[in-house]
Amino acid sequence: MASERITLTVPGPDGDREVGLSSPDRVLWPDLGITKRELAEYLIAVSGPFLAANGDRPVSLERFPEGVDGERFYSKNPPKGAPGFVETVTVTYNSGRRHPQIVLTEPAAVVWAAQMNTVVFHPWASLASDPDNPVELRIDLDPQPGTDFADAAAIAPVLRDVLAEAGLEAWVKTSGNRGIHVFCPIEPTHEFLDVRHAVIAAARELERRMPDRVTTAWWKEERGERVFVDFNQANRDRTMAGAYSPRALPGATVSMPLSWDELPDADPAAFTVRSAPQRLADTGDAWAGFLDKPGRIDTLLEWWQRDLDAGLGELNFPPDFPKMPGEPPRVQPSRINPENWT
Repeated sequence: MASERITLTVPGPDGDREVGLSSPDRVLWPDLGITKRELAEYLIAVSGPFLAANGDRPVSLERFPEGVDGERFYSKNPPKGAPGFVETVTVTYNSGRRHPQIVLTEPAAVVWAAQMNTVVFHPWASLASDPDNPVELRIDLDPQPGTDFADAAAIAPVLRDVLAEAGLEAWVKTSGNRGIHVFCPIEPTHEFLDVRHAVIAAARELERRMPDRVTTAWWKEERGERVFVDFNQANRDRTMAGAYSPRALPGATVSMPLSWDELPDADPAAFTVRSAPQRLADTGDAWAGFLDKPGRIDTLLEWWQRDLDAGLGELNFPPDFPKMPGEPPRVQPSRINPENWT
């Protein structure tokens, strides 16, 4: 017996497109009963700001054929049979391998991703027009055991001040879980390793100002009850859940852009696939105009060089990366348990 299939009319820049959706009643979030069709309708509702934040970039699709409690896998390369409106760009991975990667440029392509059971969207920090040079400096504030979202929310404004001193404008969003993402639009003048060094420079400065609350320690057991600044999220082909992307968590939360005034009282659990469209209708996109005034990372790179001259060196890369220049000995992030690699 053929599975049920419906057709959704998706508005786009050149008129409507018809996009097929198979098994629309498949439940993706079992605790809430949110279906594949509801996910697709959510993505249509937020498609404008979603594409502003995640479109025109290489993107990895985190797919859940049996729902968020089931198996997951990533699609980076376009699958056979992808429609013509799903674009691609050839990118270079850390291994040196080059391969086409998916690029979403219109709402129909985002709905097609939902048809492929995509729940989480992981965009690169660079645009498809220049994938080697990021247009975003991304900093992930990751609460460690004993800390939570409120701790990260108290630290983020200090990070904002640090970045402002370096000439950058910071924008903030929830991760959709316990953490906070702070992004700065930047001119695409430097490649990923330079941007990573800029992130490390900002992280070290933040750590100096809040040593009891912030850490850059790679060893997990050395982090303590502090918020870890995950500098490795700035690496090439390392991605975070994009703005407005759903998360594969029981509450169907989304990674929600916020104004800085909202952050102190924000509850990340309140921003969900069901609530986000109304919030967007009521308050608008907190990240509207994000890329309008990009900054430069020159000052942060001066701080990086200052720290190098003071004896602070490169920090560890993830274990699956090729050996990088100046890197310390390749180690696991935990001395205790090899399973603690990040």
